Amino acid sequence: MVMHIRLQHTGAPQVLHCQPTTAQAPGPGEVWLDQAAIGVNPLDVSQRKGDVPIPLPSGLGLEGAGTVAAIGAGVTGVKLGDRVGYATGPLGAYASARLYPAERLVKLPDNLGLDAAAALLFKGITAQYLLHSTYPVGPGTRVMIYGAAGALGQLMVPWAKHLGAFVVGVVSKPQSVARARAAGCDEVLVFDAATLAAQVLEATQGQKVDVVYDPIGRLSFAASLDSLRPRGLLVSCGMASGAPPAIELGTLNAKGSLFVTRPSLAAHTASVAEYQHRAQEVLRAVAAGIIRPAIWQRYALADAAVAHQDLQSGHSQGAIILTP
Repeated sequence: MVMHIRLQHTGAPQVLHCQPTTAQAPGPGEVWLDQAAIGVNPLDVSQRKGDVPIPLPSGLGLEGAGTVAAIGAGVTGVKLGDRVGYATGPLGAYASARLYPAERLVKLPDNLGLDAAAALLFKGITAQYLLHSTYPVGPGTRVMIYGAAGALGQLMVPWAKHLGAFVVGVVSKPQSVARARAAGCDEVLVFDAATLAAQVLEATQGQKVDVVYDPIGRLSFAASLDSLRPRGLLVSCGMASGAPPAIELGTLNAKGSLFVTRPSLAAHTASVAEYQHRAQEVLRAVAAGIIRPAIWQRYALADAAVAHQDLQSGHSQGAIILTP
């Protein structure tokens, strides 16, 4: 029997219900995928809460890995038994098996486990486009990364260091400092909106940073702007504390002709070619030892609500996966 998570309406984690469904025959261009692991991401939480609207009722989840169990007409890129992963829509990853577009499957190398792939692809592709496309990080770039001890931060920090950056990591509590330093941060600061910008100024010897990667949102937005050097870039890439506030364009001028962007995974993987290119860059970074998938906790699919609770409460210390 196939089990999947459905939500009829948005709200607290308890709106996630594990229900039985029937297997489906794949249509043209589709495969039926037996899933071994499903990635849990902050975007899932935002969609479940209603902060990022989705059509309802709905499944949830954008990241998973498993084995191709059936193939629809016209599929040529994968074959029965292939080990594959994915990191984009359609929604519905929270399931023991599912239909999925074949062209958006990523074939996995033999040395990458299915659990690791489900913990890696969504966050890895996010790190890839943030560091290579949103801002081209290179030797001497000064970057600030919030959540440096979290699942995404543990990929972004070593990748930024490999590219030659000076990395200022920001964490939410003192207990996370050691983990952020182990990831490779040059400096680690415990978040305090009132003092952060001054600490960044000191950590960079008065230069501030070239780019800030800020997934926090409302609470951190002003401090992030004040941490940037003239013509620096604020990358607002999440809203863990709520949506960032509106900003007057004159404020960007007054603070040094700053830039602000709000990127998304969907916009950076819209074409199959771009999506597959970024996925292969992630797999190459893993093979080269630049980044390493690390699973903090595994939860049963039926316990998706518990996984969401732990993620949004700040208890997690790395990637979370669901196992059917």
